[in-house]
Amino acid sequence: MPDSHEGGCDCGALRYRVTGEPYDTGYCHCRICQRTSGAPLQAFARIKADQFAYIKGTPVVYFSSEHGQREFCAACGSQLLYRGRQAPFDVAFNTPTLDDASAFPPRQHVWCRSRLDWFQTADTLPRQD
Repeated sequence: MPDSHEGGCDCGALRYRVTGEPYDTGYCHCRICQRTSGAPLQAFARIKADQFAYIKGTPVVYFSSEHGQREFCAACGSQLLYRGRQAPFDVAFNTPTLDDASAFPPRQHVWCRSRLDWFQTADTLPRQD
């Protein structure tokens, strides 16, 4: 089996496994990520959809826009995953939900035009509007 990592929600009702390495990682500053996470940004890793599988539980699906959906735990509210409707071949999972949250460090910032003025990061990662 290729390298795999497991993660899940805060209460343990949902568990997932990812296999292989992500092809993209970053911090998302979009307003939808801010609202659904309650934080100034969301750390994510993007992988092929067949590299992600729930191994315990079934998520609640919330259609956050015409572009995609978020998947949450019904019990504790933890947001685990984003699936795009226009690109169903990949998914973006929230890296802080991994058991080893440091496994896939961010390599860029995206949607920076939505960055909150009062939130600054001290890294030198590339920034995308």
